[in-house]
Amino acid sequence: MAKARAIVKRRKAVRNIRKITKTMQMIATAKFQKSLKRAVATKPYTMKVRELVAELAESLGGGVDHPLLRQPGEEKTNRIALIVLTSNRGLAGAYNGSVLRSTQHFIREQEAEGKTIDLFVSGKKGYTYFNFQKRPIAQRYDQFGDLPKFADVDRVARQFMDDFTAGKYDAVYVSYMNFVSAGTQRPAVAQLLPLAAVKPAAERQTGEFRVQTQYDFYPSAPEILDELLPTTVKAGLFQAFLDATTSENVARMVAMKSATDNADKMVKSLSMEYNRARQSQITTELSEIMGGVEAMKG
Repeated sequence: MAKARAIVKRRKAVRNIRKITKTMQMIATAKFQKSLKRAVATKPYTMKVRELVAELAESLGGGVDHPLLRQPGEEKTNRIALIVLTSNRGLAGAYNGSVLRSTQHFIREQEAEGKTIDLFVSGKKGYTYFNFQKRPIAQRYDQFGDLPKFADVDRVARQFMDDFTAGKYDAVYVSYMNFVSAGTQRPAVAQLLPLAAVKPAAERQTGEFRVQTQYDFYPSAPEILDELLPTTVKAGLFQAFLDATTSENVARMVAMKSATDNADKMVKSLSMEYNRARQSQITTELSEIMGGVEAMKG
């Protein structure tokens, strides 16, 4: 009887855990739907702004001169700013592990080239990981939750643009989970500064003719660039935060669904084990009763 009681207690515990994981799955699904709308809605704008800046730079040929396009020359500092986006909570499958492995690979590559990395971490999981690695963290961001606000990202982006234009950093990168679709998320390290999408003096080839598009600007092209280049950086960083949040929610949703399904299987397995134990116990009790009856007859 003791074995059957232990199985019943374990089955009850598994059922309670299943209720928790099922609830967490439903919450993650609701958050995913909300964050998905934001990420999908902003991505076309982010891509279009980059495309517009690239076309504008091409139309100016080699005359593009802006602090945010500065390429490190003789005055380079060999110092890079790296923003790492992780989650505040766990139970999200391999989400944080994938981002941190990709980040470590990038850091090793850059340090092998003699560059110094300044870490800026968003999320408790990343902060805990780098603390364990004894790696110094330049700044920690705690203001970003499940719904990142553009105003918060704007302040962070301005800080990095000011540091970059002042020559403190040669480049600024962001490491995050890139949301491709509900079934595909890939860890990525994207370059924010200098703007990699802008390549001057690019001519377009159409058939046998080489064509370069000419634009008329009002106001002037430099004035437009002064407005568009900071917007491109801010939009790119904001999109990274949105992709990271959406990827986190879908990863947690999948992890909790897997945990719920495993709990269902475990409950069924324990129920079968309980039935066998109970059947064996009844058989033993019947054998003892029949033995007693036979003994009384004798």
